[in-house]
Amino acid sequence: MKCGRFITLEGGEGVGKSTQVRALADALRARGLEVVTTREPGGSDGAEAIRRLLLEGGEERWSAPAEALLFAAARTDHVDKLVRPAIQSGKWVLSDRFIDSSLAYQGGAGGLGIEAVRAINAFGIEGWFPDRTLLLLHPDGAERARARDGDESDRIGGRPASYHDAVEQAFRDIAAAEPDRVRLIDASGSPEDVTERLLGTLEDLL
Repeated sequence: MKCGRFITLEGGEGVGKSTQVRALADALRARGLEVVTTREPGGSDGAEAIRRLLLEGGEERWSAPAEALLFAAARTDHVDKLVRPAIQSGKWVLSDRFIDSSLAYQGGAGGLGIEAVRAINAFGIEGWFPDRTLLLLHPDGAERARARDGDESDRIGGRPASYHDAVEQAFRDIAAAEPDRVRLIDASGSPEDVTERLLGTLEDLL
């Protein structure tokens, strides 16, 4: 049986990841592929339970190391229960966030160090890194996130602008270090145009 592919969509707040995961999945299904969509933190029962622990409550609820370890635990369960079985059965898996979010948020902006957070996660996911990571960039992402969430941001999305600026820079640093895996995507313009850009970066995998 042909092995599937693992594609992740990454980016800061308000860049349109969730919309594009759905649209890209539809476009790939139209090409005859079997596609599973998922998200992080979450994607399995155990990971969804950890998601609530991570995103609810006050900023002081978790220290930076504890937060990183919780994300890694959720990701381990996600890979074990959903990602690996789906890919091994020939499906394409599209995930709204994966390891690069931990590298950028906790490693870069959170000050733990990208390589330290990578090491924590590598143990849990046992080499199941994405085949391709699509990093969406939108100049108005922060404003779009505020308009979407209002006063209802979760404990990570509600962090100050300086934190989210550091997240974007960390994402860019990761992309510069791994250009074969991580591709920068202009997320401005119509949703349909963005989906076409995403598809264009996957042609070599189809």
